[in-house]
Amino acid sequence: MPGSDAVKRTTLRSQIADALRDEVVAGRLPAGRQFTVKEIAESYGVSATPVREALLDLCSQGLLDVELHKGFRVREFTYADFQEMIEARSLIIEGIFRRSAREALAGATPEALASVRRRADEAARAARTGDLDILIGYDLRFWRELTGLIGNPYISGFLDAVRVQCWIFVVPLLRGMGDLRGRLWHDHTELVEAVARQDADRAERIIAAYNDHSLALIDKLTGH
Repeated sequence: MPGSDAVKRTTLRSQIADALRDEVVAGRLPAGRQFTVKEIAESYGVSATPVREALLDLCSQGLLDVELHKGFRVREFTYADFQEMIEARSLIIEGIFRRSAREALAGATPEALASVRRRADEAARAARTGDLDILIGYDLRFWRELTGLIGNPYISGFLDAVRVQCWIFVVPLLRGMGDLRGRLWHDHTELVEAVARQDADRAERIIAAYNDHSLALIDKLTGH
């Protein structure tokens, strides 16, 4: 079939990019870690081409830096970066709710809302029990689905990239805290219920409290 090799390579490229993104977000590929295309290709047992393409995709998402003649390095984010991430995600979410929520939610299907509720419940449960690895996955999926209901895909994609970067910065700090039970934000379900009622004001208050919680927790951990 013409083009089948290209399709397979594109699929492999996406799979490798997703797997490496998960490794970076979870902190298993820590900030500052250097590696080469050859190293990753050998690790996954694949050729260099899809690996190189996947790594360049992650560079475009702001997760990796290219180092001339050395390969790639996991980007290191600073506390100032994190503050700007929080500001960016706050402005994006507030803009979505103020401009799009009521119109978009009027057409949201019961199945779509039910799926977001399931993601919210799972994320909230993981946050309450302090299960960071489970929380990261469900939290990212929750926000992707929620903003997918009420925002255009370009805005949702940008927000997802910012949220991934936030996790990359905070995960090493959170892992150093030990027991995380009761210390992580867990109002995902309350937020989705406010959205389902098209209560934009309530949703904005929950999001503002979430951002305040994030900054206060990281301030404490970093001594700011």
